Amino acid sequence: MRACAPAAPPRRPTRRAAIAALLLGGSAAVAAWRWPLRGAAGAPAPMEDDVCVVAPPTPYNPASGLPPEAAREVPADARCPVCGMFPARARAWAAQVIFADGDAHFFDSPLSLMLYLRDVGHYTRGRTAEAIVARYVTDTGTGAWVPALEATYVAGSSALGPMRAGNLPAFGHPAEAARFAQARGGRLLRWDGVDAGLLRALAPARRPAHAAH
Repeated sequence: MRACAPAAPPRRPTRRAAIAALLLGGSAAVAAWRWPLRGAAGAPAPMEDDVCVVAPPTPYNPASGLPPEAAREVPADARCPVCGMFPARARAWAAQVIFADGDAHFFDSPLSLMLYLRDVGHYTRGRTAEAIVARYVTDTGTGAWVPALEATYVAGSSALGPMRAGNLPAFGHPAEAARFAQARGGRLLRWDGVDAGLLRALAPARRPAHAAH
């Protein structure tokens, strides 16, 4: 699954059109049904290219009384621009970024946040990493918001994130991260210690290849 901006109708036939073509019969109908599901070389097209999730930003609310760059609570309808999940349903893992114009995007986990920051324009077209003024992750121990660049992360623990896969639980204090790793396994990492290779191992279908911001 990938995030994208609204676009013009695709040139490939839709599933509804393909079904209608099948009802009408003929070899063209079979081609119309099969073609969108095949790659250029005849291989099945990757699922993340076939499913598009548009995650609108959450604007700043002056009535909140918070500074525009302060961490905010996750709205129930906010969607992760990386995977399309609703971060409020897994609040203990949530993360967020805030842009200079006050808009915020919320993520289902620190992992999705890190993937997003490595290719902001891919996940939210028209946005740039340079316009981000704040990044936050959830402290696994307390549930409080912690600046993402100051947190300590645990890689390789038995803790499973919202996508039911390996993840990067975050902590505001290294001692808490060490206690967690002692109980659940894994190794401690600071923000700049999380590289593209680790993100590829945790999320092989995503896009972790670009330099971190």
